[in-house]
Amino acid sequence: MNSCKQITVLIADDHMVVREGLRKLLEAESDIEVVGEADTGRKAVELTRKLRPDVVVMDIAMPQMNGLEATRQIRKADSSAKVLILSAHSDDAYVKSVAALGAAGYLIKQTSAHLLSEAIREVQKGKSFFSPSVAKRMHKRQQDSLSRKGVSKAGASDLSPRELEVLQLIAEGGANKQIAEGLGISIKTVEKHRDHLMHKLDIHDTAGLTRYAIGAGIIESCVQLTIV
Repeated sequence: MNSCKQITVLIADDHMVVREGLRKLLEAESDIEVVGEADTGRKAVELTRKLRPDVVVMDIAMPQMNGLEATRQIRKADSSAKVLILSAHSDDAYVKSVAALGAAGYLIKQTSAHLLSEAIREVQKGKSFFSPSVAKRMHKRQQDSLSRKGVSKAGASDLSPRELEVLQLIAEGGANKQIAEGLGISIKTVEKHRDHLMHKLDIHDTAGLTRYAIGAGIIESCVQLTIV
């Protein structure tokens, strides 16, 4: 029997079936306790402040507030909570973004239950943990950057957390006034963010921004988790 203090975990994913599956597999571990669930990024931030979990297992593509902005707010408000990203998307841009925001690790959803539990234990200790495939690409990218120069095309990693949040709300169909009210900012500020998004991404209409957000996984998430 494990007499050590259990690692408390908050699960943040907008799909109920994923949350239920994660809770079931994590509660099978004697040293891990799931203390809450959130179906939006905003709720994840609120529950982290209220429940103060050791680890937040966070999806990226969620409604109202995506996991990137939620991670930024959690790290800003509560430095003791470790954020472990669990996403269907393994793009380098996402990994770079969440690492810059202070996430402790990044796992893809097509991972094993054993690896998830191991990752939770490692990040709770203050270490970093990445899926093997992600870690391999990160290493290769570092090597390539030393031997190759050039300007890369703008992507999600080039956008600020607020720009990513505005992009998500635009892609979800929000008008400037709705976005401004939802974020507590002025319509002019929303328009400025929209202009910056179009400039950075070289996209010049709302439909294009929406297609980009869908293609980048900002408003769409696969929900397949392999339980081994």
